[in-house]
Order: sequence, then structure tokens, then C-alpha cells
Amino acid sequence: MIIDGQADFRSLLMHHVTTHWPDAVLSAYDPTAAGHLPVEFSGAGNDIILLGNELGDRNGIEVLKQFIKVPGFPAVVYFGTQDDKQAVAKAGADGFFVRDDISHDALTVRLSNILSSQRRLVSTASLFVGDLKAGIQPLIRGYRFVRKLGATMHSAVYLGEKKSSGQLLVLKVLQQVPDAQDSVGAFDRFLQEYELIAEIEHPNIVKIYDLGVGDEHAHIAMEYIDGGDLKQRISGGINEPDAVRYLRQIASALAKIHDVGILHRDLKPGNIMLRNDDTIALIDFGLAKRMRQEMEITDSGEIFGTPYYMSPEQGHAEGIDQRSDIYSLGVIFYEMLTGKKPFRADSAMAIIYMHAQAPVPLLPTPVASYQALLNMMLAKQPGDRLRSAAEIEEWL
Repeated sequence: MIIDGQADFRSLLMHHVTTHWPDAVLSAYDPTAAGHLPVEFSGAGNDIILLGNELGDRNGIEVLKQFIKVPGFPAVVYFGTQDDKQAVAKAGADGFFVRDDISHDALTVRLSNILSSQRRLVSTASLFVGDLKAGIQPLIRGYRFVRKLGATMHSAVYLGEKKSSGQLLVLKVLQQVPDAQDSVGAFDRFLQEYELIAEIEHPNIVKIYDLGVGDEHAHIAMEYIDGGDLKQRISGGINEPDAVRYLRQIASALAKIHDVGILHRDLKPGNIMLRNDDTIALIDFGLAKRMRQEMEITDSGEIFGTPYYMSPEQGHAEGIDQRSDIYSLGVIFYEMLTGKKPFRADSAMAIIYMHAQAPVPLLPTPVASYQALLNMMLAKQPGDRLRSAAEIEEWL
């Protein structure tokens, strides 16, 4: 959880964290807009609190002391001035950085060390990283493991085979004991990801086959898609007809999830897969959220997603709706047509600023006929954008 009164600084910290941990789920709180957190705030559900010193009329060191004295409060890393260093250490913070001079490597190493020291439970990580030839693998009945595809902090992904049918599929396995105190948040998010996708049937959304919950792990069995992702396809170049076809399919998938009240919030080429028949499949709903879900205190002013594909309102921690996903799709459409991102800069803060302030770039002449549609998708103000993903097809 990030607590600070400056939206750009919250976005910068978010970028540092999600660059190193792509599946991290962040909540960012602005005390200057939403009011100061109550004295009874316990930090429950968070692994680490990133506390900035821009807190309106509250003194950052005093807020730090308030947090530290709460029994069971999460680790706190403080961001202030050089003059704060001694007071921060005396207060008992778990880390300190000068907010105007943050080294990415130093920050991620410190956060990694904090997370490692917190793990008092027996992680099932050894089940995932072991040698499959030696028979060390997660114990999931009914499936045979073929090979490991990847892993993040919270989950590992395998190519598996269903024993009863021989069907190849992807097994995503939670790497933590679900009933342990510091893994409840990750476990709940894992189940939410399944529940969000499983209730949807659409040709351009990944198929979910099964959910299993055991004593030491949970798993999702989903469609195996081996055609690579859209990011790889863009790097190799996409012709105009294919770019438009992909746009249609992604928009159709978005329209479906929006119809049932779900926002994706992290739409990017790496979360869009291609099947062998060259059809699109939208994946990774780890940041998805029901639009009508009742919001908790930590949801006020939250920032999620990847800066290159963020809408202006998302990058500045403002309220979002389906038009934010449409903006992200507009960025992807521009990238498919040109091979370049519409806004590029040396820092996450600069990219976020360009999304909000820089004019929509012009398409090259061969594809200029799509400029009007792109303008409607990449409008700075949500009210100036297309109202729904279904309207993309009408414009095409």
C-alpha cells in the first residue's frame, strides 16, 4: 500500500514495484484528498506500507510512529528528506529512501529482503522449483506436469496434461499456504481471478476448466495457448488487416467483460495471447475488478496497471470506468498499426504526464483513415471517448 499526497510520486513507486513484480496488487491512498487514515487503521491485508512524507497537514514522522506502535502492523518503508533519516531509524521503520533520489535496484532489493524476512510460513515454492525429473511437483490430482512455464512471487505456471483425456492445459498454482496470515490477500486475489473469468464464455477470452483448493495450494486449470502473445507479434510487425482484426476481437472481449460489470485495468500486449488459428484470447485478470463492487477504504485513490497503457485518469489515481480500458486498447491499436508506442519517455512519471497532456499522435498516411477512431479512443477526458467497447465495431 502506497500512502502519499502526490499522485505522480505514488505512480512512480507503483512503477518501481510493478516493474520488478508484475503481478503485484497495489492500493494507493491520498490523505490530502480522502482524509487521514483513522487511528484504528491496522494495515491488514498488506505486505508492506510505502509511506511518503507528503501528508498534507500531518507530520510524516508522527504518522510513521503511529503506524509502528500498532501491534502486527505491516513493514513500513518511509520516503522523506535526508534530514528525516535519523528520526525514521529511531522510529523503527523497516527502510528509508530520499524521495527525490530513489534507486530502483536499491528499492527492490530492500523490499525483497523485507518480504523474505516476513515468510515464517512453509512456502510451497520448493514444490515448484524442484527438478520435475526427480518427481518433485505440486500434488494436484488428475493432472500430469509436463514442464514449468514461469513463476512470479505469488504463483507458478505449468504446462500440464489432464490424465483422463490427455488434453494439454495451463496450470496456474498459488505458491503460498492459503490459510497463513500473510498470504490471505494473495489467495483471495487468486480465487477472484478464477471467479471473474469462469463466469464468462466468449471466443476471445481464455477458457477456464477447473479450480482446485488444497491444504497447501490452490490451482486454476485453463486453456493452453501456444501461439505467443501480442507483444511478440507487434515486435515482428503487423499488417493493417490483421491489426484491425485483432482490434475487433479484443474490443468484443472487453465489451463482454464490461457487460457483466468487470474492468480489466491492465490491458497490454503481454496480456493478449494468440491461438494457433490466429484468434485473440484475453488473459490475466489479476487486476480486474467488478465495477459495482463495494469499495473499501484502501481503494480510494488507487493506481493499477502499466504506465505505457494507462489512461490519464488511471495514472493520476482518479476514478475509472470501462472507458479507461478503451483508452488502453487505443494505445495498443496505435502500436499495432505503427510498431511504436504513442507516448515514450525516460520515466514512468513522464509517460503518465504525456498521457494526460500530450496530443494524440498522428498515424502515418497509409493508415490515416483510422485517425478519427483513434482520437475517440485516446481522448484525454473520458467523456470525450467512446462510451463502450462495442462502439469500436460501429466506427470500423
